[in-house]
Amino acid sequence: MPTITKPSLTIKRRFNAAPAKVFGAWTDPEKVKRWIGPGEVKALRAEIDARAGGRYRWVMKAPNGEEHDVSGVYREVIPNEKLVFTWAWKSTPERESLVTITFKADGGGTVMTLMHEQFFDEEARDRHQGGWNGAMPKLEAYLASQ
Repeated sequence: MPTITKPSLTIKRRFNAAPAKVFGAWTDPEKVKRWIGPGEVKALRAEIDARAGGRYRWVMKAPNGEEHDVSGVYREVIPNEKLVFTWAWKSTPERESLVTITFKADGGGTVMTLMHEQFFDEEARDRHQGGWNGAMPKLEAYLASQ
């Protein structure tokens, strides 16, 4: 029986901020609210318990008023180095995927690699690719303002 490989995506970005700052932007609710979501999407709520077995929930609102509610469980948390967490939208809880983010010091900055895998289908992967890529400039601007 063939193994079915589910779609995945990888985004690699370098930020002019130390790994601790970039890691903090992912694990501090007030910081996450400043940048999460692509483009004009705004964060309404961020709840984060960044420890193995802890949960997170991010609620975002699109310009059209549509709310996007995502949550999951942290599987691995290595401060300033790595985050692994499940990802499931409230609207499709059965479609759980997995996000792994690594933070590597690079001179005075950080190379962050985000791998999002186990997507339900290629359409879901493509939507998330757009979402993550749309949020990265906001993360970069937030880090630059700190």
